[in-house]
Amino acid sequence: MPKVLISDSMSDLAKKTLENINIDVDVKTDLSEEELIKIINDYDALIVRSATKVTKKIINSGKNLKVIGRAGAGVDNIDLISAKENNVLVMNTPGANANATAEHTLALILSLIRNIPIANTSTHNGKWEKKNFKGIELSKKTIGIIGFGNVSINLCKLLNGFDMNIIAFSNSLNNRKKEFPNIKSVSLEELISNSDIITMHCKATKDGKPLINIDHFRKMKKTAYIINAARGNIINENDLNTALNENLITGAAIDVFSKEPAESNVLFNNPKVVLTPHIAASTKEAQVNVATMISEQIGNYLLNKQQVNIVK
Repeated sequence: MPKVLISDSMSDLAKKTLENINIDVDVKTDLSEEELIKIINDYDALIVRSATKVTKKIINSGKNLKVIGRAGAGVDNIDLISAKENNVLVMNTPGANANATAEHTLALILSLIRNIPIANTSTHNGKWEKKNFKGIELSKKTIGIIGFGNVSINLCKLLNGFDMNIIAFSNSLNNRKKEFPNIKSVSLEELISNSDIITMHCKATKDGKPLINIDHFRKMKKTAYIINAARGNIINENDLNTALNENLITGAAIDVFSKEPAESNVLFNNPKVVLTPHIAASTKEAQVNVATMISEQIGNYLLNKQQVNIVK
């Protein structure tokens, strides 16, 4: 009987789905690298979210490991090179939490442009500072989307009711223009210069360097806002902090960080930034979706060699 280890907290449906097809499952969370190395050889498959860092040492120690499943889209926490060298497949669940991430992105945008977090704190403190919290409206504004996958598509559906001008920088969009006639495909430079709001929904760069740095911030509108609910290393955090402090842009909202858990960060306590702890995909519905989807994929591979959503 195949054996699967779930090493991150997720919906109980992941375990139940696998057990229903006679696959043995252990749930052991908060394991250190050393602890995982000691036991990984007992398993045919490993299922993770974002907390477990699946390193080269772990993969090399999993002599029986056949597949790693990521309950979510991003696989930054998995050493893909080592997985390939050891003939271990890596699967993810693209689209399963796209709506949750899109909704959180919209929530960040609205919170930011209407000063909701600081207005909330001020009001709780018994102050009545109406004049200090004048915001802006989304209507007639230009939003620039960097990357155009499932999250971006869901976000555009949500934005349709706000009468916004939507532009995007994405190679994949160029191949699907007929599907999205109301979205203009532009260069990164054009997007940076013309957007009132910029939101990131792309993969990390291949070389690991930030996609957005101080040179880009200098080209943005001084009234611009930037949102990142994609990958923590896409935006240079030091440069973002400088841009905010020097009034190169007006504000930012960040859900992902270069180092997580983010117990300290240069952006902490900057009043121009709205911060959330990587919760864009953390809805009850999304967690059920990713848990069910990845367990079904892992089960189908272990029992039937069916390959779905393989990360290359």
